[in-house]
Amino acid sequence: MKPTRLLTACFSPTGATGKVAGAVAEGIAYPNEGLDLSAAVEAADISADTLLLAAVPVYGGRVPAVALERLSRLRGCGQSAVAVVVYGNREFEDALLELKNALEGMNFRVAAAAAFIGEHSIVRSIAAGRPDDTDLGLARRFGMNAAGKLASHDIPPAIQVPGNVPYREFKGLPAHPKAGKSCVRCGTCARMCPVGAIPVEHPETTDTEKCITCMRCAAICPQGARALPAPALLASKTMLSVKAAGYKIPQTFF
Repeated sequence: MKPTRLLTACFSPTGATGKVAGAVAEGIAYPNEGLDLSAAVEAADISADTLLLAAVPVYGGRVPAVALERLSRLRGCGQSAVAVVVYGNREFEDALLELKNALEGMNFRVAAAAAFIGEHSIVRSIAAGRPDDTDLGLARRFGMNAAGKLASHDIPPAIQVPGNVPYREFKGLPAHPKAGKSCVRCGTCARMCPVGAIPVEHPETTDTEKCITCMRCAAICPQGARALPAPALLASKTMLSVKAAGYKIPQTFF
């Protein structure tokens, strides 16, 4: 059965992945329903007429474990899926392969995949302002091409994407954002944290065992009160100034 509807499952703590996913969905142009993977997800069987678009950021060359765990609660019935990762201008390494393999394990057939660039969630000067208009235009075109492939094949041919198994080891970052003196304890960060790492009663603190350094709390704080400790931020800037230099372009796979 060829798809007639779209389900966009997206994990986008700081917004870049969501922008790319939205542009891809516009290009696919099916009636679209969104599923926010930054919140709890109920187990669900996805109907055969629904194309799944899965979009996640890249952390350390991998898919964030919490996004993968929530995504895995969806179950396909052999229909097509589109896999998208968004990385902060360094490398996407094994993330796209990890996402593709996960979707296939959920009984989807990945018909198209892509790696796009977004502003780095920790060092915002890296790939600043991306995805830009050019990126979003390419994302729409990718979506159109994916829809065209699905329309022209009853069973779209399988694709290959770069990456290695076993996947690159990533145990998270040792540094976590914390609140500064300007924190007014409004609780916005606690309510919006994807992993519940900020106690509602004490939003000026961070549970470092739960925190995945996704930086949503820093991005959404009305007071700009949350940030990585200065030494950790400086170390990240120093490393990324070399490893994430230059202007990278999106890669697509059909």
